[in-house]
Amino acid sequence: MPPQLIDTHVHINFPDYRSDLWQVAERWRAAGVVQLVHSCVEPQEFPDLQRLADQFPQEVYLSVGLHPLHCENAIPVNQLTEQLYTCARDPRVVALGETGLDFFKATNQEQQIELFQAHIAVAQALDLPLIIHCREAADTALEVLAAAGRIRAVMHCWTGTPEETQRFVDLGYAVSFSGVVTFKKAELIQQSLQLVPLNQLLIETDCPYLAPVPMRGKRNEPAFVAHTAQKVADLRGLELADLAQLTTHNARQFFRLP
Repeated sequence: MPPQLIDTHVHINFPDYRSDLWQVAERWRAAGVVQLVHSCVEPQEFPDLQRLADQFPQEVYLSVGLHPLHCENAIPVNQLTEQLYTCARDPRVVALGETGLDFFKATNQEQQIELFQAHIAVAQALDLPLIIHCREAADTALEVLAAAGRIRAVMHCWTGTPEETQRFVDLGYAVSFSGVVTFKKAELIQQSLQLVPLNQLLIETDCPYLAPVPMRGKRNEPAFVAHTAQKVADLRGLELADLAQLTTHNARQFFRLP
């Protein structure tokens, strides 16, 4: 039996899985994946996520949020906030997000910040963690989060520098690594991995994107988190079973999964 794993960031509602989702599920079970946290790109897709949670009870848990790259099509902040509160009434919602900042080629930084702040406020009010997307925006994200006060958060699909990593770690945030950590030219990300305390470490696929070595170039899927787990274990000098046990425990504690 493979060790139990939790994939803390998936997008299996995407069309990429329309033809073979049940086979994908069979493969994740065979790989030892016992639970998935399904991230949300925009609230309009939340009914699709609920249907997935209905299909896979006790396996699929949900977040609700607006990805920073979708902010340009956002409804007014007060309406978005109301949507977040409404969706979060579903007991399977375990987080807000993904939210955050993406300043790569961005021309709407102020709007992204405002919507990020709205997610933070709802997360604090509901005592839910934030799933944070952060690309080329670490300094601003740190400023926004520091001003907001106490919050549980995970830096998802983390690819930041060691210096940035240390700053988020010092705030007590979880840091989640995807298949990118397995890539040949991921030396800086692998250095960042070494800085994350074991009790703040999570793993994910971010599928259908970023399939890990040896599956790179293929459609990613939850089963492939086992390859990321093996690489992370190797880099941290751990047995796979031990790495699986601690990251599964961390995920259940962080997201308050059953």
